Amino acid sequence: MKTPVTTGYVKRTQKDYSLSFKLQVVEEIESGQLDRLAAHLKYGIQARSTITTWLRKYGTFDWENLSVVTVAKTPEQKIIELEAKVKLLEKQKARAEYLAERADKKAIIFDMLVDMAEKEYDIQIRKNYTPELLKSSKKNKKKP
Repeated sequence: MKTPVTTGYVKRTQKDYSLSFKLQVVEEIESGQLDRLAAHLKYGIQARSTITTWLRKYGTFDWENLSVVTVAKTPEQKIIELEAKVKLLEKQKARAEYLAERADKKAIIFDMLVDMAEKEYDIQIRKNYTPELLKSSKKNKKKP
């Protein structure tokens, strides 16, 4: 009978790590000695999200008041961005015009095919309602 091979993997929980260990890891990350992935690998911490949780709880960074700092753009940067937007809009307009033209051509071809089929088979494919039929069909519809 074969014996199972041990991999050295031990499932851990948050309670398995002491507070001093957590604070040490957070201090090393915040001082720049390690990043989260390096700490994860160095200390055998099972999930990188565990380290993120520690950073939020014990770190000095203010996770609650995240503010995005916007830097004023120079006029040249604004012009470059606007030119890029204009190019994008021109491409979108050209694509829309192409698709509209293609749809028009398809409609014309479809009408031609229907006309040919009506002549070839001597049947009426399109529904041509007379005014009397339109009035009677409206009467038959129930109004809510």
